[in-house]
Parts: sequence; C-alpha cells; structure tokens
Amino acid sequence: MFTVSTLLADPTGFSEPAPSPLLLLGQGRDLASERGVECPGDLPAASDPDLVDRAHAARAALGERAFVLGHHYQRDEVIDFADVTGDSFKLAREAAARPEAEFILFCGVHFMAESADILTSDRQQVVLPDLAAGCSMADMAAINQVEEAWAVLQDAGVADSTLPVTYMNSSAAIKAFTGRHGGTVCTSSNAEVALRWAFDQVGGVDGTGKVLFLPDQHLGRNTAVLQLGMSLDECVVFDPRKPNGGLTDQELRDARMILWRGHCSVHGRFSEQNVTDIRAAVPGINVMVHPECKHEVVTAADHVGSTEYIIKQLEAAEPGSAWAVGTELNLVRRIAKAHPDKQVHYLDSTVCFCSTMNRIDLPHLVWAMESLVEGRMVNRIVVDADDAHWARVALDQMLALPGI
Repeated sequence: MFTVSTLLADPTGFSEPAPSPLLLLGQGRDLASERGVECPGDLPAASDPDLVDRAHAARAALGERAFVLGHHYQRDEVIDFADVTGDSFKLAREAAARPEAEFILFCGVHFMAESADILTSDRQQVVLPDLAAGCSMADMAAINQVEEAWAVLQDAGVADSTLPVTYMNSSAAIKAFTGRHGGTVCTSSNAEVALRWAFDQVGGVDGTGKVLFLPDQHLGRNTAVLQLGMSLDECVVFDPRKPNGGLTDQELRDARMILWRGHCSVHGRFSEQNVTDIRAAVPGINVMVHPECKHEVVTAADHVGSTEYIIKQLEAAEPGSAWAVGTELNLVRRIAKAHPDKQVHYLDSTVCFCSTMNRIDLPHLVWAMESLVEGRMVNRIVVDADDAHWARVALDQMLALPGI
C-alpha cells in the first residue's frame, strides 16, 4: 500500500505510484475463468526486441485498409500506433466516418467494439485484439437480469411511466433493450441532456415519471442530483441479485431514478479521504474527478467531467497550477507528461489501472495486425442483427439529442 506522501514525493511533477501486488496491466492469467486470453496463433513475446519494428511493418502493410482506434485508458505502447484516440463514443463515430477502412482495430474493450460494429457498414470488420478485454461495469448488467427487472417494474405498475437510459458502457444487448423500450444511450458528457429528454417523455423532471438508469449507479445519481436538482431520496438502487431488486413496490412507485447496482471498478476506488489527504498535502490544489466516482467524491471535488473534459481542463489550466485527477492512471500519467509546466497528481494513493482495458498490449496488437496482413481474420466482433437494429435505434436517439 502507498501513502499520499509517497505519491507526492516529487511535489513539482507527477510521481508514479509504485506497483501494487495485484495482477495489473493484464499480467497473469487464469485460463479456468477467463475467455479469449489465448490467441489462435503465436502471440509475440513482450520481450521481443523487434516488436516495435514488427508493429510499424504490419501497420504500413495494412495501409488505408485498416483504421486503428485507441481509447484514452490504453497503454502508451498501443496509443503510439492509434490513428485516433478518444473516449468510447468518439472512437465509434470515428470508425463510422472511415467507410474506406476495411478493418477497424479497436484498442478498447468489448462493448466499444460492439458499438463500432453497430455504427459501421456491413463491409467493415471490427477486430478486438484480445477478447479478454471486457468491462466489469458492462458485465454487471446481463440482459436476462434487465428483462427480469423490467418484469418487476411491470408488476409494481410503474413500467408504463419508466423510460430506460443506458450508459455507453453497456453491452449491445442492453442498448438493444433500451431501444426496444423507447429509451436512449448516453455518455458521461451528455448524461444531463439525455436524462432531461427521457424525463420529458414521461411527464418532465418535475413530474412523477421515472428513469431506469443502466448500468452505472454513480453517473446516474450524480447527474440526477447535481444537474437535475433531484434529491438523494428520489434515487433508489435496484440490485438484480435480490428479490424484487431489494426494493418494495412502494419504493419503486416513489422513486424517480431507479439506478442499476453497477459501478466502475477504477473510479469506484476513489474516496472522500483521498480528496481530504491531497488537499492537506498540496494546499490550493484543484481536484478533478470523473462522474463515475461516488457521490461523496464528486461533491468534494472542484471539477467533474468526462475524460474529454478532463483533458481540455488541463490543457487550459494556468502554468504552475496544481491538479489532482481522479480517473484511470494511464490517462493521468499521459496528461502529466503532456503538461510538465503544471503539477498533476493521481488522486488515489495506490495504483489502479483498468486491468481489462490493459489486456490489449503491443503483442496482441501486433498479432492482430500481422494476422490481417496474412489474410487471417481474427477476433472479429459481430453483433446479432436484431440487437444491432435496436441498439442503433437507441444510439440514433442519442445522436438526435441537442448538443451532440
């Protein structure tokens, strides 16, 4: 474990937290419980001295036939080969805007690659370099659980006045469920706009209608309370592991926001104590966090916003200013490197990479690109046609929202 004093050993710049004893960065394997970790072919060794040269050669050989997308939380070794970097929705849209690209290599996680498959043309093929690159938050909402939850809402007599809104960080099946029931997708950037639209469909923010928000309870709660003016008492958490979601019919009738019991394993780690400690260690520091953080962390911070918001805030910050950032460490480290004239600190005192995102490393990217060069399609992500249709309905509804 690491203390804040260790983290802030160099008060004039970014101090890299020491490694944790946990399995990080996709290192270590449990083949009995994981799928997609092994590749049907020879995976290059991470120690291969020619790995970078092989990556450049494969990328050059693919040329405009391939388009490589890199999420902000990816390792630098992968980002170095990305044609575009961004958040999940930006990358999916960028893929759709490249109809000439035959292959979309999505260096992100599974739900992101699904969204790219939904938004791109039938002639384009989306590849996820490692199928083990999933998202724990997205996996917290299985389609059978959500359908059972909807049945609970029907039995309680509130389904007709409830609209589903799903975060972009969800499976194609959940997006399709949302589309079938007239809802919309949202991102961390447009959650307020999406929720206002959803409530307008069921009587308005000041009415009695409800939103079922999937799968991240924290983004839903923070948006409803801090941006829509609702109270914490109007937000209830539906736990799919408990009978009736752990709620009474009356609690469901009284609620305005029915929050799915899901969270991000990275952003959920940040605590109010982290904020207190960093303020004590660096007087006058600006604390900036992602809205997937817990409510008490968000209310204790100075700035709250998406990954794109965080990047832009640091770009516009005054030289010499001090910032503590509560989001994935790869991004914070990259921001710190890009702004040596500012003090950038990681909010937590211990390391927490997005371990599933980090499953995609340079060996997997090289293996995927070399396979395509040799004419072998690997790890293609294909969404069921019916799910793709209804997920596209929900995504198109988001695209129709003002300000998108």
